[in-house]
Amino acid sequence: MLDSYEDMKDVAIAAARQATIILMERFGNIRRIASKMAQTSLPVGHAYKELVTDVDLQVEGEIITVIREEYPDHSILSEEQGYLYGGSEYKWIIDPLDGTHNYARKLPMFGVSIALEHRGKIVLGVVSLPYFDELYTAEIGKGAYCNGEKLHVSKIGLSGSLMIYDTKLRVNKEPMIGYLNDLVHEVFIIRMYGCATWDLSLIAKGQAEFTVDFTSKPWDMAAGALIVEEAGGKVTDLQGNTWNAYSKGYIASNGKVHEEVLGVMKLD
Repeated sequence: MLDSYEDMKDVAIAAARQATIILMERFGNIRRIASKMAQTSLPVGHAYKELVTDVDLQVEGEIITVIREEYPDHSILSEEQGYLYGGSEYKWIIDPLDGTHNYARKLPMFGVSIALEHRGKIVLGVVSLPYFDELYTAEIGKGAYCNGEKLHVSKIGLSGSLMIYDTKLRVNKEPMIGYLNDLVHEVFIIRMYGCATWDLSLIAKGQAEFTVDFTSKPWDMAAGALIVEEAGGKVTDLQGNTWNAYSKGYIASNGKVHEEVLGVMKLD
């Protein structure tokens, strides 16, 4: 019998809704933007700059407060505050504002990502896309939903695919462009949106067929990857192995195209 995470899902939803309110109230009203250094998860590490705003910090604080009020002993891994040890076997993985660069430029592709890890496995995912008033939820073994409607990935093959290649080309462009060149001849169309939660939601609801990301962080993809799987899709690391939140990059797909994508890329 599967464990039930229903109560924790309710808390994650409450936190995501609070985050959504703040993000929409502050959309177009950022008071402070700073840059921070980040590190890729590529085999050869490359440092690069990312933006962080006062909104990221405000939203992150609100999400942590909501979770800690109910589960003070749970650990938390969040993008801005890092790892907050709690002592239990549960860990929340949080991205308060995925797509900060989009948000800062008043582009609507941004989201909130909240995942729960239990004994090393992601068991719960909640994603909010505030601008579109969409709330995605998934509990392991129980399907994926958007605003209460069950999600299903597409059945489109590789030649008809909408491929999302949302990776940081400026960081290590030669290999990334090389793989893009290999894939561009195999698919129908390519898009780059700059927001992993957005990308993964498109796959889960059948509006895109796959995405490749070389520079993922746990908070970028943990919730969205579970949502894709629970919608009938497939997620692996770049070599085709079982994914976890700490995988060094990932491929997420409708499942139908997955092995072909791996075969075209031929990553070691």
